[in-house]
Amino acid sequence: MNQSANTKLMQLESDFPTILWRTLSTPGHETAKIYGDEGDAWTIDGVSVFLHEGEPVRLDYLIECDANWKTSYVTVNGWVGDEVVDVEIEVTGGLWIMNGEKVAGVERCTDIDLNFSPVTNTIPIRRLDLKTGESKTVRAAWLRFPSFQLEVLEQTYTRVDEVTVKYEAASGFTASLTVNEDGMVTHYPDGWTIETDHP
Repeated sequence: MNQSANTKLMQLESDFPTILWRTLSTPGHETAKIYGDEGDAWTIDGVSVFLHEGEPVRLDYLIECDANWKTSYVTVNGWVGDEVVDVEIEVTGGLWIMNGEKVAGVERCTDIDLNFSPVTNTIPIRRLDLKTGESKTVRAAWLRFPSFQLEVLEQTYTRVDEVTVKYEAASGFTASLTVNEDGMVTHYPDGWTIETDHP
């Protein structure tokens, strides 16, 4: 690759939002980058490194969404202590297939929700594009941590103001999320907070 082409690629890469979080309940960090553009498919690429019950965890993830921010493909790879994690999820025709097996109960889910990460809140926030005061409920396929079982979880998002989104899960959990203009969470109470973001 010549220098001008490399410079152009670096400029293109810099246009995609990147974030770095630190965990609030345990030592750890996570970083993620969103690739894509309006009218195109979207990809979220990230890695989370933290302690869980005194054991080191590293989880690399890749999430692919269509142009409307509907999840189509997910991988999560790494380890939790001595346990190897190798998850591949394909979404087709409303069915969620994990490691080659159809998962019952999560049919017609729109979003993936990674239990260990704040990154997947971005998906419904971007797709719903709520105006202040608006509220909508989504059906998410929740990848539990540390079991990595997939189950349905209904979630309601309410736009409070320009930087605040209220999150409510059917489980009864609620949180007031602070978000940036890219729809990425910058503060998740008792979970994660931003170290830096770009741009």
